[in-house]
Parts: sequence; C-alpha cells; structure tokens
Amino acid sequence: MSALAIGYAMLLYAAFAVLVLGVAVKIRGYARTPAPLKIPTTPAPTTSTGVALRLTREVVFFESLFKASKWTWLFGWLFHAALLLVLLRHVRYFQQPVWTPIVFVQFFGTYAGFAMVIGLAGLWARRFLVDRVRYISTPSDHLHLALLLAIGLSGLTMRFVAHTDIVAVKAFMLGLMRLSIQPLPADPLLLLHLTLVALLMFVFPISKLMHAPGLFFSPTRNQADTSREARHLASWAAALEKK
Repeated sequence: MSALAIGYAMLLYAAFAVLVLGVAVKIRGYARTPAPLKIPTTPAPTTSTGVALRLTREVVFFESLFKASKWTWLFGWLFHAALLLVLLRHVRYFQQPVWTPIVFVQFFGTYAGFAMVIGLAGLWARRFLVDRVRYISTPSDHLHLALLLAIGLSGLTMRFVAHTDIVAVKAFMLGLMRLSIQPLPADPLLLLHLTLVALLMFVFPISKLMHAPGLFFSPTRNQADTSREARHLASWAAALEKK
C-alpha cells in the first residue's frame, strides 16, 4: 500500500475522531450548563409541543433570521439547504449498494454545489459590506467562510472541470469504513479537497460552527413561556433546595 493512501487514511481517521469526540464533549458541556432563569424569547410557546414546533421552524426555516434580515436569511438558508443536499450526495461513497433515496438525490446534490458557493459568497460579502457586521467580524469568521468556500469550489472543479477517478475514491472510502486501506488516486485537486475537509473536521468542535447542535440547548429557544404558571428551578438549584 502506498504511503499516500496510508497517510490520508490516518489523517481522516484522526479528523473523524476529533470531530466526534470534540462535538460530544461540547454537547455534554451544553447539556450540563445550568439555566437558572426563564428566558425564552417572546412571543414564546407555552407548551412543550409548541417548543418542539418552534425549534423545528428555527432549524428548517431559520425563522428568527428571516425576521431579522431577509438578505442574510436568503444566503444563509441557501447555503445550509444546499450543504444538506451536497452531504447527502456524498453518502454514496460510503454505501454499497447505494440506497434508493441517495440515488434520487444525486442530480440535485450535483447542482446544489453551485447554490452552496453562492450562499457562502453572499454571507462572506456581508461581512465586508455591512458596517455593523464588519465591525464585529473576527479573523476566524473569515477563515471559516474561506475554508467552506474552498471545499465547495474544489469539489465543483473536480465534478465539472478536472475529473478524478471516483470509482477509486469510493473504494478508498469503503476501505476506511472496513479498516482496509485501499489505493488513493494521486490527484492534486482531490488531495487538496480531502485535506480541506479534514481541516474542517478538526476545527469544527472549537469553532462557531458548533451553533448547529448548540441551537437545541439555547434557553431562549428551548424553554416554554410558563414563568407565571410554574416556578422555574435549575437542576442544581432544586438539589440545593431539597437540602
């Protein structure tokens, strides 16, 4: 087996381990962080079913962002929806045989790459063109967007300009899942794309990209507005009160 295949296999294994463990640690921290106050953003639902529906609208439609800024919502929703399709399209590299729903999404996932890049470009332009956003933007904000944009552009280039051996790529990915390293094409663009993806996996748990799971632990979104109906006590406060 070539040193190239072994090296990238180790890189992707390490990146996957950091991603999974890092996200798990972060989620554990979110779950254990006390919420001593009842602070749902009003108008807020008063039942658990209403809270679930509110979170669903927030996750699927970006409801609060739509109310705050239509242009930001447009580019943000476009990017996230396209990213979902692109990720679903890539599932085929880890399946044999490929599930029917994944086969169906291939056409849409291919062209969703363009929508993903357009959405990212709009979000990045916003950080330069909107004064109040430019003022609070940090180098990491720009680097995250640049990294995602580079991943999208390198993927589109491989798909439409400089093709790579996707059969060999799939064999390599299936081999990783089976702990059997297979040959990896020495295609510079493919290697760049994989390196960028691994880098994203490394930085994800320590970046603002953790807003994805973090949304579900936000007390402004996951609390019902029942402050007048029931006394709210954080778990640690309830334990102290029993003493």
